[in-house]
Formats: sequence, C-alpha cells, structure tokens
Amino acid sequence: MSESHEPGTLKGRKLVQVALTTRDMERSKRYYRDVLGLPLLFEAGGMMFFDLQGTRLLIGTENPGHSPGGSVLYFDAPDIDRLAPALEEKGVEFLGPARVVQRIDTHELKIRAFRDPDGNPLELMGMVPR
Repeated sequence: MSESHEPGTLKGRKLVQVALTTRDMERSKRYYRDVLGLPLLFEAGGMMFFDLQGTRLLIGTENPGHSPGGSVLYFDAPDIDRLAPALEEKGVEFLGPARVVQRIDTHELKIRAFRDPDGNPLELMGMVPR
C-alpha cells in the first residue's frame, strides 16, 4: 500500500473504473469509441471496457431492468473551448453553453454538459487560462 493511503479510508486511492448501463451495446460502442474517441480495450459478457488514461469505463447491460443514470462522468478538457465544437460536429448535443464554476487569478474552471444515447450524464471539465 502506498504511503499516501490512509488505512481504513479511500483517501489517496485512484478511481480505477466507472460503470454505466446501456440499453443498446452497439449504439454505445459507436458513441464512446467513434464519436468520443475512447479506446475500446475489450468486450466480455454484455460489457465493454474503454480506457481513460488508466481508468476503465465499463458500459454494459448487467442491470437491464434499471434505467441508465445515477453517475456523472467528467472528462478532463483544458481545451474545452476547442473540444466542444469538434464534438458538436460529430453529433454531440450539449445541454447548454460552457459554465464557469470557479475562477482563480490565472484560470477558470469550465464545465459543459451532454448526455450519451442512453441519457447518462457526461460533462467536459477543464481549467482554462483566463
């Protein structure tokens, strides 16, 4: 265990996987791989695994009776002002303009929300120079 871990807590631990439910595996595969450009690691038993710089994103149907949602994925996007228009060109529909949620002397923290084809909430989030 690393020195930065606090025994009995999650402090200092890296998030290794996030899971979202889908109603349509092929549609989700096209969206996350082709539209958002995430590398597909592998598929197994009604699940797909994508790589987000060492954190796995599981998209699957293991809870087919439940509605998607409940989690929000935030994608690191310091280039949000260039990335959002590029995603819009690929069919991503944002829920509104980018919002500034924090300002410091040199940067602004901007977020911009959108949804995947199953309605799961996603957001771009980036510290942008002022």
